[in-house]
Amino acid sequence: MNFYEYDAAVMRTAGPATTRHDALALSALGLAGESGEFADMIKKHLYHGHPLSMEKYVEELGDILWYLSRACDAVVISLHDVAEANIAKLQLRYPEGFSTERSINRGDT
Repeated sequence: MNFYEYDAAVMRTAGPATTRHDALALSALGLAGESGEFADMIKKHLYHGHPLSMEKYVEELGDILWYLSRACDAVVISLHDVAEANIAKLQLRYPEGFSTERSINRGDT
């Protein structure tokens, strides 16, 4: 499956957001909520001794990806476009790969 196919599958289950405003709100709130669930799972694993369930890990990241795709659709872009733009930005920022020195001295923060 590629990002275009994933975006299409997400829209099949997109649900009640009928306006751009609703889609943006649903996406932002969903991303925040699901990211919080993911963070809480990692917190419990690292600091409370809970086992890390790969099934739950994949499920939470999948929920985040779903809302990310929905956020892209709200402004008529694709996950593919977002992924390409992100890699292009990172290639400019770290042309030789990540380095701590380049991270500290980025100049764009």
